[in-house]
Amino acid sequence: MGLARTHSVALVGLAGSLVEVEADISSQLPGMKLIGLPDAALAEAAERVRAAAKNSGCALNGHKLTVNLSPAALRKHGSGFDLAIAVACLAADDVIPADSVAGVVHIGELALDGRLRPTPGILPAVIAAARVGRRTVMVPTGNADEAALVPGVRVIGVASLRDALIWHGAPLEPVDVDVLRAPAEDERVDDTLDLLDVIGNDEAILALQVAAAGGHHVFMLGPPGAGKTMLAARLPGLLPDLGPAASLEVSSLRSLSGRPVGRSLITRPPLEAPHHTITAAAMVGGGTGQIRPGAAARASHGVLFLDEAPEFSAAVLDALRQPLESGQISIHRANAVAHFPARFQLILAANPCPCGQYGAGRAGPGDPECSCPPQARRRYLARLSGPLLDRIDIQLTVKRVSIAELRLAVDGGRLSSAVARERVLAARTAAAKRLAATPWALNSEVPGPWLRGVDTRLGGQVTAMLDRALERGAITMRGYDRILRVAWSIADLAGAARPGPDEVGQALYLRKGMTS
Repeated sequence: MGLARTHSVALVGLAGSLVEVEADISSQLPGMKLIGLPDAALAEAAERVRAAAKNSGCALNGHKLTVNLSPAALRKHGSGFDLAIAVACLAADDVIPADSVAGVVHIGELALDGRLRPTPGILPAVIAAARVGRRTVMVPTGNADEAALVPGVRVIGVASLRDALIWHGAPLEPVDVDVLRAPAEDERVDDTLDLLDVIGNDEAILALQVAAAGGHHVFMLGPPGAGKTMLAARLPGLLPDLGPAASLEVSSLRSLSGRPVGRSLITRPPLEAPHHTITAAAMVGGGTGQIRPGAAARASHGVLFLDEAPEFSAAVLDALRQPLESGQISIHRANAVAHFPARFQLILAANPCPCGQYGAGRAGPGDPECSCPPQARRRYLARLSGPLLDRIDIQLTVKRVSIAELRLAVDGGRLSSAVARERVLAARTAAAKRLAATPWALNSEVPGPWLRGVDTRLGGQVTAMLDRALERGAITMRGYDRILRVAWSIADLAGAARPGPDEVGQALYLRKGMTS
C-alpha cells in the first residue's frame, strides 16, 4: 500500500493558495474518502475521478483511498482539484512515478470519460503557483493558452487523464479524443464608436475628457434621447491602453468569471453595463461556494455604467459607496475573506423624472410634456442617495440636440476619439510625472490633505469661489477636495502647470452648475 503527493491551487477571490493533495491506500473496505474541508462540488470528485480513471484504462485501486487536501483548515471550492486527486491516487498505486507527480501542479475538472474540461480561474491559479516557486503546471488543453500568459512557467496542456498519465510515464498507448473547449463568446470590440458621432453637447464632451484624464466619476442627467448612453459608451475609447499589471489583473478577473481570455492579455479598459434588476451580490461579487467577482470588480481599470440609475435598488447603489472610496471590494464569509480590485470609473445616467420629459421642452402641441408632480420628481431622484452623489466628481445636464446643432454639425468642427485619447494620454503623463514620488498615478486617487498641503496648496485668490461655496454649505469637505482634483485634471488637459481661478471655477461648474 502506498502514499503519493501532488499539488493544486485553492482560490479565495484573486488570491491563490498552494494545496498539497495526498493520497493513501490502506487495506480497508473499498471506497474513497476526501478530507480537508471540501465543498459539495469537490466532495463529488470521488465519483468523477473513479469513472474517469476506469474509462482511461487505469481503474483505481480496490482498497480504501484516503485523499487529504492540506492545509486542512482552508476550505476548498470547485472541481478544479479533480486532476490532482486522480494522479495522486494512481501514483499511490504505482501506476505512475510518485516523484513525477510531486513536482507538478495539477489543475482541471474531469469528465466521466476521462477528458478534461476547461476550468474557470486558471490564470489567477497559475499566477499563485508561480509566486510560490512552482514552475511546471498541468492544465486542460482548453486552458493552455490562458495559462501560458504567465511568464516563467512551463505549461503542459492535456486533453484527457490518459494523456496526463502518459506524460507522467504510464505504459499506455495514446488515444485521440475530442478536446473540450469553453464556448467562444462573441465579444467583438466595436471600434466604430467615436466622439465624431456625438452632435452638440460640447460641455458633455469636455466633461468626458476631463473624467478620462483624471479617472473621475460622472453623473449625467437628461431626458431620453439626449445622448447619455451614447456618451458613456464612448468613454472607454478615450482611456489609454492598460499597463502590464492592470492587463494581468483584468484578465485574471475575466478568467475567474468563467469567461475566455484568449492567447493574449486584455489591453483595453473593460466596460460593464449591468441591467437595473441586478442584485447586490451580482454587483460586488459573492455566490455560494467559490466567491466570484461581480460587475463592479470586472469593471476594474475600466468603466461601470449604470443606465437609469434611479431604477437600481438602494442596496445595490449603496454597496458601491465603499468601493468608490477604497478602490477595493471585500466579501466576508464565515471562514474566508475575498478581496477584489474595484478601481473603476462610475458613470451614472438618469432621467429628470419618472416620465423623462421634465425640462425637455415641447416643439409642438402634440408633443409629450411632463405630467409628474414635483413630489414625484424629487422622490425619483432621491433614490440616488446624497452620500453616493457626494462621491461623484462631475455632475452635468445633457440636453437634447436642437435642429440648429444638427444642421451646423460638420466633421471638421468636432473632436474624434483618437485625438481626444491623445489629449487624455498627455494629461495622464503630466499627472504621473507630478505624482511620481507618491503612491498615486491619477488625480482622482490623490487624497485631500495632499492637495491642500504646503507644496501643492492653491492660493486664496485661486480658490476664493470654492471657499465661498464651502462656507455657504453648498458643498461638503469631501466635495471640496473632489473639485480640487477635477481642477488639476482640467489643468493637465490644458497643459497648464497649476490650476488657476478659471480651472477651479470650471471644476465647480462641472460638479454643481449643470445640475443646479
